[in-house]
Amino acid sequence: MLTKDARLLPHTACWFGVLSLLAVLCFHFPELLTSQEFRPVYTSGFARGLLLVGIIGAFVIGTVAVLAGQRRPIAFTGVVAATVAVLLGGSSIPLGEIEPTPWSLGVDWFILSLVFSALVFIPLERCLAHRPHPVLRRGWRTDVCYFFLSHVLVQLILIVVTTSTTTVAAAIAVDPVKELVVGLPLWLQVLLAVFVADLAQAVLHRAYHRVTSLWRFHAVHHSSRDLDWLAGSRVHLAETVLTRSIVLLPLMVLGFSTPAMNAYVIIVGLQAVVAHANIGVRFGWLEYLVVLPRYHHWHHARHLDYWDRNYAIHLPVVDMLMGSFKLPRDGSWPEEYGVLRLETVPEGIVEQHLMPFRGDREYDRHVA
Repeated sequence: MLTKDARLLPHTACWFGVLSLLAVLCFHFPELLTSQEFRPVYTSGFARGLLLVGIIGAFVIGTVAVLAGQRRPIAFTGVVAATVAVLLGGSSIPLGEIEPTPWSLGVDWFILSLVFSALVFIPLERCLAHRPHPVLRRGWRTDVCYFFLSHVLVQLILIVVTTSTTTVAAAIAVDPVKELVVGLPLWLQVLLAVFVADLAQAVLHRAYHRVTSLWRFHAVHHSSRDLDWLAGSRVHLAETVLTRSIVLLPLMVLGFSTPAMNAYVIIVGLQAVVAHANIGVRFGWLEYLVVLPRYHHWHHARHLDYWDRNYAIHLPVVDMLMGSFKLPRDGSWPEEYGVLRLETVPEGIVEQHLMPFRGDREYDRHVA
């Protein structure tokens, strides 16, 4: 019988093949499948090179896995997907001018984010894990589905969030305050934006834990039994929209500049992944200045003493101000993750999205 680690080879071949096929489809239908905001970040030459690597990787790794008798159907799926990608033109597909469209899917954003996040965090977690577990740990398929959903629908989410906040922000904004904020140096704007956004997020986060109707959505995020770089993607779509709207609102009201907002978006994206990562490094005094893995892992602990603690995602000082700061001084980590009553959250992205709307289900209260 194959060990869980031995499953990695055929699954890698499968993912290389599937991602290569998706990339080819992006070349064929760029207006529909690629994000208008993300296209300027990379060149077509870079995308073609990455696609070629994916196709070759699927063929080579898939062939090795098949010959070694490791999960042959999964490995063969990767080889077949890569073959279809080649038949559809591979990395030599001609690409003309991309016409602007009112909306599009972010398949390109999903592919590049998944590839580079995996390349960075999988080796780090293999070498520095505080609690080693297989790369393909329990629940990984569900988390990949959440990762896919949040990235592919990035533009739709942005439209909904912007629409819901622009009108409100315009109604309550004070022009002198906006002029003062936008006149600050960029570095100071970024620091202030991080603090303001984190404070708004932490207040909402506490409400997720204390208000039963909100907890039904947030329980999905806390259902992960193993934390790593991918686990942070497990967030109900309704929570994603609400959180981003609430966090964006004060930033728009105060009038932060576009470069400052862009910098904040990069910071929150990176830190959300790092905070959930399975990296067991002690950072000493830095753990009291910046939210790092051990700090946020205690927020996910299946432990009554921590159900109402560590809401911040950027700055522990926010929890200190709210009275919700708690971090063991001995450098210890949680023994177990997940909601208190594990049976209250079903498995699978579809069931988890339907869960909050089923009134006959009994839920945990996150606070004792």
